[in-house]
Amino acid sequence: MARDFPQSVLFCCDHNATRSPMAEGLMKKFYGHRAYVQSAGVKNELEIDGFAVAVCAEMGVPLERHRVRSFDEMQEWGDDISGFDLIVALSPASQRRALDLTRHFHLDVEYWPILDPTGLGETREAKLDAYRQARDQIAKRMVDRFGPPTQHEEATA
Repeated sequence: MARDFPQSVLFCCDHNATRSPMAEGLMKKFYGHRAYVQSAGVKNELEIDGFAVAVCAEMGVPLERHRVRSFDEMQEWGDDISGFDLIVALSPASQRRALDLTRHFHLDVEYWPILDPTGLGETREAKLDAYRQARDQIAKRMVDRFGPPTQHEEATA
């Protein structure tokens, strides 16, 4: 059952290269401008994952222009983490970091245990299947949490 719809959501994972950009793009695709949506990672040493780009493109969610960023970069750029209504952590490390960063603020941190598809599968098709599984887990959790999609416009993450 969907709870109150937040005004702003931050999705986070380990590197902001796979799961959190997929979640950011899907959220924008499903709900448009109903909420301000961003994503970040504990680290930022990777580029956007090509398999994540491919499986999101299958749903009309373009990720190729996504810029990877970390929690530290957010703070450097003046993005105040306390300004978000909801933080959704998609990995245990990002949940720990989000809880640490928000310990002095009254804001919700939810943990969605989403499969990390990186390193799974021997062939290209097997890898794509793992990424689709992660994408679909995110989409299901999103619909369960925020309700049915309200629009299907072009999304940009």
